[in-house]
Amino acid sequence: MSPEEQAARAELIERARLLFAGRIDFLKSAPALKFLPDPTVPEVAFAGRSNVGKSSLLNALTGRKSLARTSVTPGRTQELNYFEVGEPTRLRLVDMPGYGFAKAPPKVVEQWRRLVRDFLRGRVVLKRTLLLIDSRHGIKPVDEDMMQMLDEAGVGYRVVLTKADKIKASELAAVTAATEAAARKRTAAYPQVIVTSSEKRMGIEELRAAVLEDAEQ
Repeated sequence: MSPEEQAARAELIERARLLFAGRIDFLKSAPALKFLPDPTVPEVAFAGRSNVGKSSLLNALTGRKSLARTSVTPGRTQELNYFEVGEPTRLRLVDMPGYGFAKAPPKVVEQWRRLVRDFLRGRVVLKRTLLLIDSRHGIKPVDEDMMQMLDEAGVGYRVVLTKADKIKASELAAVTAATEAAARKRTAAYPQVIVTSSEKRMGIEELRAAVLEDAEQ
């Protein structure tokens, strides 16, 4: 990276830090597309399997302890939850309902698929989706299904590994390499993977910068 690129990167990281240190408010929950807010500002969505650590990562990203509610019941959230960032609002974070809930009735699963698929395909202000993968398990078949849905919707996405502090460094390096290799085979995925830990604050600065960079595109 050249000195100019390093300076630009440092400037982006600082702007992201200041942005997320400011106003962040819950806006609304949308159980159906008709309840979505007006598409007036850029949006970045968070997707992941149930219990992947999505709520914890959102809380770490925003520096709030309880902005996104964590749940011990997989598949409990079946709505698109919106959060506004900045004053005035610069962007919105969208907490998508978790997937891979084995105990949910088929009707609920189909309702989830319809909501998510229609949202991904029809939301013009959606700049990027962050696909969260548990670093302890790597990419599972349900994650591959989500990647396929994102590819088919033509929505660019970044893969984010969570809970990186829960495994050994050697295992983390292996799962990161395997995840990057899988991402390179996908039409809509970024080839670089962001490695994070909500508890240890690992990768949070990089993730904030990525969110702001995507929103400004």
